[in-house]
Amino acid sequence: MKEYDYVILGGGCAGLSLAYELNIHNKLQNKTLAIIEPRKDYIRDKTWSFWKVFEHNFEDCIKKSWGNFSINSETGTRYLECKEFPYQSIDSGLFYKKIINNLKKNQNINFFKSVHEIETSKSFIFNSVPSLDQKGNNLWQHFCGYEIQSIENVFDDKIINLMDFDCEQKNYVHFFYTLPFEKNKALIETTWLSCMNDPKIMNYDDQIKEYIEKKLRIKNYEILYKEQGAIPLFHPLNIKKNKQINIGTAGGMTRLSTGYTFLNIQEHSRYIRENIENISKLSIFEIDKKYQFLDKIFLRVIQNYPGEMRNIFSSMFKVNAAKIIKFLSNESNIFDDISIILKIPKKFFIRSLF
Repeated sequence: MKEYDYVILGGGCAGLSLAYELNIHNKLQNKTLAIIEPRKDYIRDKTWSFWKVFEHNFEDCIKKSWGNFSINSETGTRYLECKEFPYQSIDSGLFYKKIINNLKKNQNINFFKSVHEIETSKSFIFNSVPSLDQKGNNLWQHFCGYEIQSIENVFDDKIINLMDFDCEQKNYVHFFYTLPFEKNKALIETTWLSCMNDPKIMNYDDQIKEYIEKKLRIKNYEILYKEQGAIPLFHPLNIKKNKQINIGTAGGMTRLSTGYTFLNIQEHSRYIRENIENISKLSIFEIDKKYQFLDKIFLRVIQNYPGEMRNIFSSMFKVNAAKIIKFLSNESNIFDDISIILKIPKKFFIRSLF
């Protein structure tokens, strides 16, 4: 079996982002790379969205950008502007196509269905396959979304509805999320924060249908695309191993309070590329300790006081939009952090410190 200098386990977002970063910066001209991915075809299967707080490699994969967003609660709607940091949505189908076409041009890069097809004893491994603890008390962000097309123009395609909490909570945290791509086309998702041990809240199709037809009052529409997933709001064990680095969710690149991962993956890929010549001595790349600490408390509040989360989220977004966006995107300074802390109901966080 053939040996490779580098092996990427998992050809999803993290694995492909790293391979692309290395290839476009000519780090694989004299090195070989094997990507282990069992899927048969790369087709659209996900939507990755984020606030653009720094430049990235995939501007040409953006399905749409927005400069405004809203937060809904039972008490009303808050409208915010984010033109400084536009909210962007990436079509995974375009992302896959761009990267696969690029990697195919390099004969030093090969794809395999199984790691048993190659020799890895001398390879440096980049692992994107997380080993997750399935304990019942771990929080997940689980969701299902439909991209629909309506007969009439029913959406304002200049603004996204980031969170609509004006819905049944069932003692968990639940909101709907709407990304309008066109005036008659949008992705609508039902999202829950829970331990995923209650099947009564997993009737996603019924939830979305009711929201579309009763809340949005759209009767005539076609479902163009469906996606479903679950993001762990806990980190897998990320132990430094000889000749291996974990990447993506496996490498702790998911921001636990938000589920945002895409831009963290891009930063990690850049960090690896910049240090690839000394990869065996590289320190573990982490999300800033400040955010790890704050997220830990935030998740305790979600678990202990789920009924308060609608008010807490609404309070957070009372600050200047740029400040909250930077905080949620790991780019805030101490003054941004303080302004957000001053807005939230502090008693729940103080109780959750210990």
